[in-house]
Amino acid sequence: MCRWLAYSGSPVYLEDLLYKPQNSLVMQSKHARLGVETTNGDGFGVGWYGNLAIPGVFLSTEPAWNDRNLREIAAQVESGRVFAHIRASTGTAVQQTNCHPFRHGRWLWMHNGLIADFPAVRRDLAMVVDPVLYPEIQGSTDSEILFYLALTFGLEQDPVAGVAQAVGVVEEIGRRHGTEHPIQMTVATTDGDTTWAFRYSSEGRSRSLFHSTDVSTLRRQYPDNPALHVLSDDARLVVSEPLGDLRGAWREVPEATCVVTHAGVEELRSFSPRVSEALR
Repeated sequence: MCRWLAYSGSPVYLEDLLYKPQNSLVMQSKHARLGVETTNGDGFGVGWYGNLAIPGVFLSTEPAWNDRNLREIAAQVESGRVFAHIRASTGTAVQQTNCHPFRHGRWLWMHNGLIADFPAVRRDLAMVVDPVLYPEIQGSTDSEILFYLALTFGLEQDPVAGVAQAVGVVEEIGRRHGTEHPIQMTVATTDGDTTWAFRYSSEGRSRSLFHSTDVSTLRRQYPDNPALHVLSDDARLVVSEPLGDLRGAWREVPEATCVVTHAGVEELRSFSPRVSEALR
């Protein structure tokens, strides 16, 4: 599968997220602790928001641990909202257009998991995508198809409802093809202002997902920890696995849950798929 992180808060350098933590995302690209695979070397991607209307994206098919360009930009680029993803392919090609995060306008999207039996259901899923959006699909992954299904069902207006209908379509079509558990996912998406992260699977045994504890609370508990003094009180992280072993710093996201992060405030909501009227 894959590993990812979503950060929001005061601007930090990318290297503070990707390289410096004990269990950094680059470290996870070689030695993931909680993933299905230990190694996530089929490319990586970073998305960040700066002064332009759309976010910047840097994608590479190199393993994250071996890309000198990533090291260079990570030391220079600073942002208050960052998405980063390391990839372990579930069968689709290792190419830049298959690396996460995917971008549509101001929106970013990344995914860990899979649509089961994707080659068998891919055509049916693609036919549900809005014809206006379909030409924007550049790669061959189930993750990108899921993104464009969510956009089709109104992600930009109501992200939770858009993702719920997209997942409902995947489950309905998958089961029509005889797949017992059609989807496995942790997903993150953002418009640059709010981040929505989802943990869900058809079998109710989803991939790992954690969110950070309030920084001000941790700072009171660990007044001598210098890393905590770099982060602002509104800093928030949602991650596939914890970036370190500091006791109390991470909380597991429950099954079938959406985490909404905005202006330093987190809200956990229950999440369930919805079957689109188009498939009834």
